[in-house]
Amino acid sequence: MISADLLEILRCPACVQQSPGMLVLTHASWLVCQEPGCGRKYPIVEDIPVMLVEEGDKWVSTLPDKLPVPPPPRR
Repeated sequence: MISADLLEILRCPACVQQSPGMLVLTHASWLVCQEPGCGRKYPIVEDIPVMLVEEGDKWVSTLPDKLPVPPPPRR
């Protein structure tokens, strides 16, 4: 589980240059960008957020309630 302090400072790396890039913890294992038009979802694997834009891109079309829990391991 990531701490509230860490969650407070993490931002979507794709959005943070133009907007706040706020993230919301979902299913205790995903960080979902709240910016309109983004929709990237970043998995938390072994308590480490995978904050790579290309990883978030993989899950853009997946609705938050359809995200796999736990997230699949990275390849």
